Amino acid sequence: MLWNTLLLALRAIRRNLLRSFLTVLGIVIGVSAVITMVTLGNGATRSVSDQIASMGSNLLMVRPGQRFGPGSGGAPSFRIADVEAIRDQISLVAQVAPIANRMATVVYQANNWSTDVQGTTNDYFAAGNWNLVAGRSFTAAEERAGRTVCVIGQTVRENLFGGQNPVGSQIRIRQFSCEVIGLLHPKGQTAFGTDQDDVVVMPLRAVQRRLTGSQDIGRITVSVRDNESMDAARNQIELLLRERRNIAPGQDDDFRVMDTRQLAETLTSTTRTLTLLLGAVAAVSLMVGGIGIMNIMLVSVTERTREIGTRLAIGALERDVLLQFLIEAVVLASLGGLVGIALATAASWFLAGMMGVPYLFDPFINLVSFVFSAAIGVIFGFFPARRAAGLNPIDALRHE
Repeated sequence: MLWNTLLLALRAIRRNLLRSFLTVLGIVIGVSAVITMVTLGNGATRSVSDQIASMGSNLLMVRPGQRFGPGSGGAPSFRIADVEAIRDQISLVAQVAPIANRMATVVYQANNWSTDVQGTTNDYFAAGNWNLVAGRSFTAAEERAGRTVCVIGQTVRENLFGGQNPVGSQIRIRQFSCEVIGLLHPKGQTAFGTDQDDVVVMPLRAVQRRLTGSQDIGRITVSVRDNESMDAARNQIELLLRERRNIAPGQDDDFRVMDTRQLAETLTSTTRTLTLLLGAVAAVSLMVGGIGIMNIMLVSVTERTREIGTRLAIGALERDVLLQFLIEAVVLASLGGLVGIALATAASWFLAGMMGVPYLFDPFINLVSFVFSAAIGVIFGFFPARRAAGLNPIDALRHE
């Protein structure tokens, strides 16, 4: 009986293919919009997490001042003694890398490029999970003497050397020459849009002597031994620096310690919230599609009044008519859901590539969207089906 009812429903849909197509179009758009928005949102969340993870594992970023972003807001910079105190007195840390930086123009033959020149130690590479594609890092003697040697990022290499191996070449930074001894593995952009590969890394003393002209340290990167010790290490660093910078009890810190783990949680939480918001907005079109199905089914009931009356007159039960029209609505909605899933898969894959985020197929949201589209057919198809089943056979047979 159910099979016959399904065949009747499919036959009725096939009789008006264009109208059926326009009816399911709202469901197709709604399902594809929801899946595409959620898929791209998940990809963006993963991209943000990967970008923050690429900065280094278990990192604490210590900066002078309380202002977010570059600059210390008038707070005194750190000294090398602060770095040594953190390294010697806090057992939870693995690497402590002081950083002093300046923007400078680097030149190789006829090519020049403005980039961030950072002075630091070898701990910088370990703390930031930097690997070398070619060459080597600094020797202890080069760090102590402040030799003018450097390790460059991929962006600098592309703009100065093209596809050549830069190791062993001499570049000019302002008024002095620097030997390229290493090439960093590319990392790409951070979650804030800055290019991590646009960098020249030199020994700390070389940058302080040649570029900054002072012993100031702009920031300190601290790598903690394990993730469970992050909070304890952060508290110990704050207490130590308050003591070293003579901050009285009750006074605000003139520095800040940023946890990349908390930064990742904040950013991913934001992208998830935006994903849910976009998905909810897109879901409105599903409701519009359901209203379209109800409208067309009501028109169909009016057009087929004599057919309904004939079926009721020869013995069909009300539940049979109800089931027929309900199945028509569910089939239309389910067909729209399937087409919407196929369209969303293609659109998500294409847009993820354009946006530079990973494509993450989410079976859950695809299943939920399909079930929801079928439920839309049941909900919005019930009223027209109930109206068809409630027709009086005699009145229906006399209908013109």
